[in-house]
Amino acid sequence: MTFLKAFFVFSILTFSISNQAQQDIKPTEVKQIMKRVADWQIEHFKDTYSNRKKPHHPLDWTNGALYVGMAKWAKMSDNNTYYNWLKKIGEDNQWKLYRRPYHADDHTVGQLYFELYKKYGDKNMIKPTQKAFDYIIYHPSQSKLNWKTPYHQDRWNWCDALFMAPPVLANLYKTTGDKKYLNFLMQEYKTTTNFLFDKKENLYYRDESYMGKLDNGTKIFWSRGNGWVFAGLTNIMNALNPNTKEYKYFLKIYKKMAKKLIEIQTKEGHWAMSLLGQEFYPTPETSGSSFYTYGLAWGINNNILDKKTYGNAVKKGWNALTGYVTKDGMLGYVQPIGAAPGKAWPDKTEVYGTGAFLSAGSEVYKLYKGK
Repeated sequence: MTFLKAFFVFSILTFSISNQAQQDIKPTEVKQIMKRVADWQIEHFKDTYSNRKKPHHPLDWTNGALYVGMAKWAKMSDNNTYYNWLKKIGEDNQWKLYRRPYHADDHTVGQLYFELYKKYGDKNMIKPTQKAFDYIIYHPSQSKLNWKTPYHQDRWNWCDALFMAPPVLANLYKTTGDKKYLNFLMQEYKTTTNFLFDKKENLYYRDESYMGKLDNGTKIFWSRGNGWVFAGLTNIMNALNPNTKEYKYFLKIYKKMAKKLIEIQTKEGHWAMSLLGQEFYPTPETSGSSFYTYGLAWGINNNILDKKTYGNAVKKGWNALTGYVTKDGMLGYVQPIGAAPGKAWPDKTEVYGTGAFLSAGSEVYKLYKGK
């Protein structure tokens, strides 16, 4: 009797999730839930997350990823409340990057500064970022990408880094027209891709330490890690001319990943924490899934991906994500800070998950507004 009851409940839940994944998406509802999530996050900005004892520093990569999505929401919003909140962060921190000069994580906040520069036209907002990257370019790190070498993270030897620093360099090139930023971007991105990209699976290893390892017989491709890459590709291409060889380099990687992603999306609409190990990681995870939904919707909106082929994946992804938002506006099932597949809970979130969700919403809104 207990087994039959459990089976009945599971069947109802599965039907409910499957039914929700097919629900029509309304642009007004997209904006409503984005606002709810953005407002909740601002109210809880100084909470502690990922079992940390202190809140994240305003310039930390976690918040840098939040600002990327929040800036997209600010652009969609009907008032300047969100821009004012973001602008104050820059002003309070004198428009500086975070503390480690070479570490890509500490460059992430530069993406916010460029978004604010685009709105306000104040070059003081991007001067410290330009100065920081000028130093790196003229004093490049000599570290190897090998995970065990000293100062190895002074270069982009973990896939998360491809979200953090490259879009800043792309924006520096777009803003100044100086090719040194583009050349450095291409040199380092190609080096990282040649090192971490699995050509058979069209996915990135998180870092060298996961190469050759198996988890329940499957290669370990971390969902959020590849989500960082996929979202980063879109943010880079947003700043480049589509008719250039550099843009086409990123586009080629993007298309390979996009094709793979729709093949491995779960029937519920999210992506498993270990991308090739769905049966071993059934728990939803919303940060990686948000990045994928964002990138796929962006591809359709920019006439790169065919809507007939990729549209359903976006629909399923967005409907799954909104199902994990609480009544108050907290995005649940965000995996805490980590580097590999793990655990997530419905009542736990992280700021970068919110940023990814808002990025996804910005492109989903465009997609369905144009119907």
